[in-house]
Amino acid sequence: MACNFPMVSLPCVRKVIPAGHEPLTLNTNLNFRSTSFTKKPNSHVVQEKTPTPGKFGSFGGKFVPEILIAPLEKLEAEFNSILEDHEFKAELAAALRDYVGRETPLYHAHNLTDHYKNINGEGPEIYLKREDLGHGGSYKMSNVIAQALLAKRMGQKSVITATSAGNHGVAAAAVCAKYSLDCTIFIGTRDIQRNPSSVQRMKLLGAQVKAVDGNFQAAVSESTRSWIENLETVYYIAGTAVGPHPIPTMVREFYSVIGKETRKQAMEKWGGVPDVLLACVGTGCNALGLFHEFIGDESVRMIGIEGGGVGSNTRDLHSASLVRGEVGVYHGAMCYLLQDGDGQIIRTESVASGLEFPGVSPELSFLKDSGRLECYTVTDQEALDGYKRLCHLEGIIPALETSHAFAYLEKLCPTLTHGAKVVVNCSGTGYNDVCSPQNKILSLSKNSLDAV
Repeated sequence: MACNFPMVSLPCVRKVIPAGHEPLTLNTNLNFRSTSFTKKPNSHVVQEKTPTPGKFGSFGGKFVPEILIAPLEKLEAEFNSILEDHEFKAELAAALRDYVGRETPLYHAHNLTDHYKNINGEGPEIYLKREDLGHGGSYKMSNVIAQALLAKRMGQKSVITATSAGNHGVAAAAVCAKYSLDCTIFIGTRDIQRNPSSVQRMKLLGAQVKAVDGNFQAAVSESTRSWIENLETVYYIAGTAVGPHPIPTMVREFYSVIGKETRKQAMEKWGGVPDVLLACVGTGCNALGLFHEFIGDESVRMIGIEGGGVGSNTRDLHSASLVRGEVGVYHGAMCYLLQDGDGQIIRTESVASGLEFPGVSPELSFLKDSGRLECYTVTDQEALDGYKRLCHLEGIIPALETSHAFAYLEKLCPTLTHGAKVVVNCSGTGYNDVCSPQNKILSLSKNSLDAV
């Protein structure tokens, strides 16, 4: 089938990794250093090995039409150059501090912690990485502002991007206003209906918003087509760690500040690293932002939660690429994706629009196959319950995407030892979800609310 790049047919071939295959490489980042990891026999920890740019074991790559090869190579060269550019790093650090509001707090959720104590008063200690407190209300700004600086460095004055729940779009519009860049944002009609207030904010911030029939998947495809038509004059701000190299590595790099801050804050608060990291997974960038710093820490569990949709049956509508997908090529890279027996992309479904995407990060795909990443699902209803629970117990309104991670605490906490340190990536605020015309939260039955 076509993989949504125009002017060329890219097969979304199903490919099963042979049994016993050892993933070859994984680029990592500690203080802007580029290294890699490979699976260690009989261990969940991955070890350093010589990196292969753009590849995470068998995943990743650059499956794109010829017209995109040169622009992607130019982007890779510019990205590699800023990794050692002290002036760029200083400018970015100042913007993250003064404009984005980093570092974000690592908050000890006392009431949530007490909620999960057993009859003996024992249970894990739960902390929230408060990305919802950053400018724009989500973790998205850290990546967008870095790419905007990169676009200006490359001499571009216009940017194109795509958004789903709207957080990335709002971040892009805000940053483009700050740096005087023309901004065009593609968004699916389904997501416009879900998040009209986000669209209003994008327009208020000066962005041109273009509606695309469908959801985020359709918006990404249309924005890519538009970019290809204007390669010489437009920069594409990628909001997710999917797509052809160098996009997954670059986006993960800019989000990795989340995990770096978490390590520093954990050392300050309890003198060690977390025992468990927990994050929702759509395309995977917020999870990677938290996880990546800790890949080499054998004692730290990394758990990603995908949208289980309406039920737990494989045939039910869901958005669980890692848990229920198969390996194939999508949007220019090898990854786990949701497809039928003929390799055709299948419909995704989630109460959280930001989780509705058929593919996932090639790096997370590798981490799953290497055994380093644990992957599970929660249903729409469980996520809604998790949303209400955090509101009632901590006075924090999380995004519906984030609520999937909070919902999994119900299953996770009873299995943990007393005093175990759990860090949940609170990746965004859920104010939009309350105001949605679909009224997902407030339409819960009274019995459901009382049960929370």
